[in-house]
Amino acid sequence: MCGIVAFYSRRDPVSPASLERATNSLYHRGPDGQRQWISADRKVGLGHARLSIIDLSTGDQPIASEDERTRIIVNGEFYGYEAIQRELEQRGHRLRTRSDSEIALHLYEELGTHCLQQLRGEFALVLWDETNRRLFAARDRFGIKPLFYAWHQDTLYIASEVKALFAAGVPARWDEESVYNSIAFGGHVMRTLYDGVHQIPPGHYMIATEKHVQINRYWDFDYPHASLTAPKRSDADYAAEFRHELEEAVRIRLRADVPVGVYLSGGLDSCAVLGLAARHHPDPIKAFTLTFENVDYDEGPIAREMAALAGAEFHTIPIGQRHLADSFSDAILQSETLCVNAHGVAKFLLSKAVRDAGYKVVITGEGSDEILGGYAHFRRDMLLYNREGQNPDEIAELLKWLDEHNTVSRGLLLPDGDIGDLDNVRRVLGYVPSWIETFSSRAVKTLPLLADGFRDKYAPTGNYGGLLADMDVRGQLAGRDPLNQSLYLWSKTVMANYILTMLGDRMEMAHSIEGRVPFLDHRLVELICSQPVSMKVRGMTEKYVLREAVRDVITDTVYRRQKHPFLSPPATLSPDDTFNTFVQDTLRGPAMAAIPYFDQRQIVALLDRLHTLDTGAKTAYDQILMPLVSMCVLQQRFNLAA
Repeated sequence: MCGIVAFYSRRDPVSPASLERATNSLYHRGPDGQRQWISADRKVGLGHARLSIIDLSTGDQPIASEDERTRIIVNGEFYGYEAIQRELEQRGHRLRTRSDSEIALHLYEELGTHCLQQLRGEFALVLWDETNRRLFAARDRFGIKPLFYAWHQDTLYIASEVKALFAAGVPARWDEESVYNSIAFGGHVMRTLYDGVHQIPPGHYMIATEKHVQINRYWDFDYPHASLTAPKRSDADYAAEFRHELEEAVRIRLRADVPVGVYLSGGLDSCAVLGLAARHHPDPIKAFTLTFENVDYDEGPIAREMAALAGAEFHTIPIGQRHLADSFSDAILQSETLCVNAHGVAKFLLSKAVRDAGYKVVITGEGSDEILGGYAHFRRDMLLYNREGQNPDEIAELLKWLDEHNTVSRGLLLPDGDIGDLDNVRRVLGYVPSWIETFSSRAVKTLPLLADGFRDKYAPTGNYGGLLADMDVRGQLAGRDPLNQSLYLWSKTVMANYILTMLGDRMEMAHSIEGRVPFLDHRLVELICSQPVSMKVRGMTEKYVLREAVRDVITDTVYRRQKHPFLSPPATLSPDDTFNTFVQDTLRGPAMAAIPYFDQRQIVALLDRLHTLDTGAKTAYDQILMPLVSMCVLQQRFNLAA
């Protein structure tokens, strides 16, 4: 796992100093060495910050082909690479390293861009093809690894993080439409908060030449049409095939030349990963668990029970409100985005503790909720839109139960209060996914805090049309089951832009930790896409097939427990504590005043009346305040222009 930088100039020579600055800005992603290469004509530059995981001695990058006309830089891991190495050597390739990264270089020599179909893992890569004078950049199928780009003064800049683009000389400015989109629905597939800065979407690649740039899709979820009748099979059969693929995905992610640990919560996902990993690891695995003082958010006891069952070495990292306050700014700087809860800050601190314990690699449970319908809003979708053969009164009771038993998710995963105008979504999809209703209800609460001109410019459109315009509605959504449509839209936006950023790569790599995500192994995902939706959500039981597939390696407590989202205790619930003071001071201060998109007087009025609200309302409003504080941090740390 590393940091990568690439420059491709159509006019002036690339600057070695700028390339070095950009590479060095990613030191946290690759503290084991930074290297740069510039082409003979000085039109192309590649930079690499290395975190040594595989092939500790000869895996430095950029890696050149035998004739040195092709060079590659990679961030990530390719699994099953040893077999591909042997096949490449049998076909006459001479490998310079034993690194997994090099296989992509030689596969490209043979297959061109179709090499991506042969790669299994989480990755971002950039390759310079001197023979064809083209730059090839690609991102893994789900967006586990980030890859941003910007054009500035006739030069294409590509990097693992936005801060590297800024270090290279790309102007640091807000993109006001993207700011609104982030508030409304979590952001677009390609755009970012920053003017002129885009991201290569998950499952896509870029080809850049002196005359043209194009971005193409090479993979997608391809959910089956709802009208297709699959052969009748038993639940046990579905669970057995899911178990086989998941166990293999976990097993191959234990391969490393350094120790591998596991992030463990009280949730089904990480417990399943630990339970399966313990079966394939010769020694007790070290399991790292966050704990909180607020019992409603603390999963320590459940995680401890699971660690004992797996024979793991259990290690807790206690997090208090003071820790969240002290690390909030640094965590947001690494994320480069807006948070809705300080859970990302907690993950930032978790990764630091793991690094301090001498680990570089952890296996995590991210992605399970996105492929298996784990969140409460997916269960709501099943109740609302898969009604065939169901009693309306029973559905009403279950919806009531869902709301009453997910109080910590109020406004975050389930709608809370008024919902905006979503007719355009209904016209396109035929229904409105519950997660979009949830985001809309949050946006309604935020509207009074927006500056008049900003609100008047964007709020009337709602901009959900812009969200759907980014999607292949006809090819990937039309005719699919509503739950699968909802999963697809969530995965393309919130999973890629938020979950895998704020709770994944950016918080891990902030402390040079490589996170491996077996639930987002594409073979496993393709399998669950083909299974009936009833294997994902059944009644009030989410992730049904996973529960049944791993029942023998998890505790009964975990097996019977419903999904609880990983959240840190909201600042608003502890008015006298350090974190709430930090939030109050930030939003009342000069950084907030410098951002032209909000009315600070309205924000201060909200802060003044927070103490009068009940616990549920305070929880819901914490999700409104966190993005605002995040913007203040980004404004200060990047000195962003409007």
